[in-house]
Amino acid sequence: MIRLLAACLMTLSMAWPAAAQSAGPLRIEITEGIIEPLPVAVPTFLSETPGAARIARSIERLLIADLVGTQLFREVPKDAHIQSIDTFDAPVRFPDWKAVNAQALVVGSVSLSGRDQVVVRFRLYDVFSEREFGASLQFAAPADNWRRIAHKVADTVYSRITGETGYFDSRVVFVSETGPKNRRRKRLAIMDYDGANTQFLTGDNNDIVLAPRFSPDGSWLLYTSYRTGSPRAHILNIDDARPRLLDASIGNMTFSPRFAPDGRTVVFSVEQGGNTDIWRMNVDGSNKQRLTLHPAIDTAPSFSPDGSRIVFESDRSGTQQIYIMSASGNLPRRISFGPGRYGTPVWSPNGDYIAFTKQNRGRFHIGVMRIDGSEERLLTASFLDEGPTWSPNGRVLMFARGTAGVNGGFSIYSVDISGRNLKRVPTPAGASDPAWSPLRN
Repeated sequence: MIRLLAACLMTLSMAWPAAAQSAGPLRIEITEGIIEPLPVAVPTFLSETPGAARIARSIERLLIADLVGTQLFREVPKDAHIQSIDTFDAPVRFPDWKAVNAQALVVGSVSLSGRDQVVVRFRLYDVFSEREFGASLQFAAPADNWRRIAHKVADTVYSRITGETGYFDSRVVFVSETGPKNRRRKRLAIMDYDGANTQFLTGDNNDIVLAPRFSPDGSWLLYTSYRTGSPRAHILNIDDARPRLLDASIGNMTFSPRFAPDGRTVVFSVEQGGNTDIWRMNVDGSNKQRLTLHPAIDTAPSFSPDGSRIVFESDRSGTQQIYIMSASGNLPRRISFGPGRYGTPVWSPNGDYIAFTKQNRGRFHIGVMRIDGSEERLLTASFLDEGPTWSPNGRVLMFARGTAGVNGGFSIYSVDISGRNLKRVPTPAGASDPAWSPLRN
């Protein structure tokens, strides 16, 4: 354990909350920043039935990409492996894996069953304690859904080693942007967390769509659309993709909608008579309630995970800042006090941080702070970074990054909450306003 932690952990100014400890010595305890990823050996996944070799190789590669992409793990190259795994139940020669400095070992097999059903079995071993890390597991799905199986295997490995839930079997909804800057077409699209399997949810027309948000079960979306001529909050079921107005009876404009944790309540901004306040109501339009009553602009509300509080942005202090109030609208208090302007606050799934967009001295940043406003940390800096969204486990943020100039546009990036592992998420065209789903069932 001392050797593992000495290799893996360093001190940063902002500590990550510790992961739950595993039952055995193999673990990554995410308390701070990682400078030396944990070495994982993944022998070639076995093909147990005719025709399964191609899918087995694809699942193995995606599993490795998921783990290595976190920068918490690194793959032990296959040409360094000493033992060759020939059968799923073959005894593991742990000294061979210790010799190549592997600390975790994933053994997997793939078979085809029935009508294009793929079955994946896998085991995770702790090399240094020479034992299996949890029981072996099996996933089955249609063969064309092999990517989800790979993500689920990666989530399980990630969870067993870190003690936290994974985030690989999740999706991201975003605004796909095409065309020149002065005639940009925007439509809702959805993709896997890694940019694969993009599908469009709204038509290729001139309607402007903004700020999609998932329901807690991942089956519905809230977003803002200009298809009626002015911004209005809409709701959309992902399966049938038929949008409807959330409510047409309040104010001239409704925007920035977001679900409550119960999935039955929504909170959103309403413009009436030149003033913008925050309202809440049931999804069916009943039980409307105005939460703020102030001459300032109050917008971008986001619930705490337990539904008891709401974080939002307001310029009631003279500049754009972040406030927290009760879910009934009582006792709003300011929590941002650094230089610059703050916006688009989003409560983390774990309830411990608020992510935000900050503008200061001509630069935009994605940052996080504790819910009392302490420990502010800026994770990015660029010409234009905005709109953070949390991964299901609260360890990674996605956001939109814009570029200047006539040909400038938006792309989606991700970064972990230590400010490391900044990378672009591939999309077919320009992309903005990402929103991360919960883990899929």
